[in-house]
Amino acid sequence: MTDRPNKNVARGEATRAQLIAIGTRLFAARGYEGTSVEAVLQEAGVSRGSLYHHFSSKEALFEAVLEDIEARVGAQTVEAALGAASPVEALRAACLAWIRLAGDPVVQRILLIDALSVIGWERWRAMDERPLSMIKAVIQTVADDGKLPPELVDTLAHVVLASVNEVALLVALSDDKATAMAQGADAVDELLSRLLG
Repeated sequence: MTDRPNKNVARGEATRAQLIAIGTRLFAARGYEGTSVEAVLQEAGVSRGSLYHHFSSKEALFEAVLEDIEARVGAQTVEAALGAASPVEALRAACLAWIRLAGDPVVQRILLIDALSVIGWERWRAMDERPLSMIKAVIQTVADDGKLPPELVDTLAHVVLASVNEVALLVALSDDKATAMAQGADAVDELLSRLLG
C-alpha cells in the first residue's frame, strides 16, 4: 500500500516531463502564439485536467519550458568555461558558448524571441541575474589586478552582458546564422580582449 503514492508521484513527474518536452518541441516549431493547448493535449495523449493539474495555463507551460531551456543553456555555458586558464578566459569561453547556443532553433525561438513577450521584460531580465553575477566576479578580478577602475565593475558587467545578449539576438534573428555567429563571436572576443586583456 505504501508503494502507491510513490508510483503516483513518479507517474505525475513523468507526465510533467512529457508535457514540457512536447511543449518545447511545439513552442520551438510554431512559436508561443501558434501553439494551442489542444495541440499539446493531442500530442501528449492526456486530458485537459491532467495538463491543468501540472500547469495552470499555456503560459505556465511555456514558463516551465523556458526554465528548462535556461537551465540547459546555463549548464552548457558553465561547462564551456571549465578548465579555462584564467577567469577572463572562462568568461570568454562562456560568452562564445552562449553565442553558439543562440544558433539553436529551440533556444532562438523560446528564449530569445518569444520569452520577452510572454513573461515580460522584468522577468526576462531577472533571468540574467546569475550570468551577471558571474561576469561581475570576473571583472572584479581584473579590477583587483589594477587593470580597471573598481568603481566601473558593476557598470562594465552590465555592458558585457548587454553586448553578448544583443549578439545572441542578432544570431537568432539573422537569415544567415552561420555568418552572424562567426561575426558575433569575433566581435565579443574583440570586446573582451580590449576590455579585459
